[in-house]
Amino acid sequence: MTDRKPNAASRAATLLKEHRHSIDRLDAILVYTLGERFKHTQAVGALKAEHDLPPSDPTREAQQIARLEDLANQANLDPEFAKSFLNFIIQEVIQHHKKYQ
Repeated sequence: MTDRKPNAASRAATLLKEHRHSIDRLDAILVYTLGERFKHTQAVGALKAEHDLPPSDPTREAQQIARLEDLANQANLDPEFAKSFLNFIIQEVIQHHKKYQ
């Protein structure tokens, strides 16, 4: 019975390491994806400024929030968390767009 505890602990440590490796990889994907997303939103901000368009588009924002909520449900992610996350990103984008104005 004492042999079983070290094996279980060793297996748990291995699983923990694997999960953490996946988390680290996914964090990198998130950061690079956000970087790519912000490149596009900065181009949108410059385009809006060039054509005297408002930095915020409430209709588009509402559509995106609804779309993200649906995606969150499909991914088994808390939709409220997903909406909060997108709202945070949208507010950051709007601030960038205001800088271009």
